[in-house]
Amino acid sequence: MVFEIDSLFVNYDRTAVLWDVTFQIPKGVLVGIVGPNGAGKSTLLKAALGLVKPLSGKIDFFGEPLEQARSRIAYVPQRETIDWDFPITAIEVVLMGRYRRLGWFRRIRQADRAAAMQALELVEMGGFANRQIGELSGGQQQRLFLARAFLQNPDLFLLDEPFTGVDLATEKMVVSLLKKLRDQGKTIIVVHHDLPTVKEYFDWALLLNTRLIACGPVGEVFSSENLHRTYGKPAPLFEEATSLSVKSRTGL
Repeated sequence: MVFEIDSLFVNYDRTAVLWDVTFQIPKGVLVGIVGPNGAGKSTLLKAALGLVKPLSGKIDFFGEPLEQARSRIAYVPQRETIDWDFPITAIEVVLMGRYRRLGWFRRIRQADRAAAMQALELVEMGGFANRQIGELSGGQQQRLFLARAFLQNPDLFLLDEPFTGVDLATEKMVVSLLKKLRDQGKTIIVVHHDLPTVKEYFDWALLLNTRLIACGPVGEVFSSENLHRTYGKPAPLFEEATSLSVKSRTGL
């Protein structure tokens, strides 16, 4: 398995954020983590990466603890956690994806810059390489950090709400790229909030609301019953809301 969590408990002060969460994610799937606000979706990724200390639980990547597997993982945080006023250019951000391989005190080579430009071109950002990051739009900023993750060439991508604040064209382009990575054998896990697109975007779904509701192939676990358990709403209401949202997105 690529990513395994067993009996994970996380509290913020005295409030339970994640309670007895256990699941396994295999290689080569595109996974959407869905659940209401405050369900612990982002905390799940942060706890897995050691950014939040859990009360207890076992977390493994590729059958190993985080420290042994860290070089095989790329993490894209929420845009709101970044200081966009920091005086750094787009290509300098992307080149950070090479620091783990090179070490902080080794010089960036021409080959590294060429690879960073390739990553920027991949997300259609080649013309913005020398822009200060605060001058970019929300969608461009998101593409930038995806380019940095691509440059790392990891086996596992962890993306925290990559579609928040981006236009639909950017969203579709990113999903297409993620599916290509999956087809190359990469595993991608995405914190996602748009229920109507779950079946279109993802192979697997992880439904979370403090406790794990379900985890598995979308066709098996993304059901009205599990959505009811996740969000606490009547199943027919979900079906109606999803139908209306799909019609709105397709212009019907």
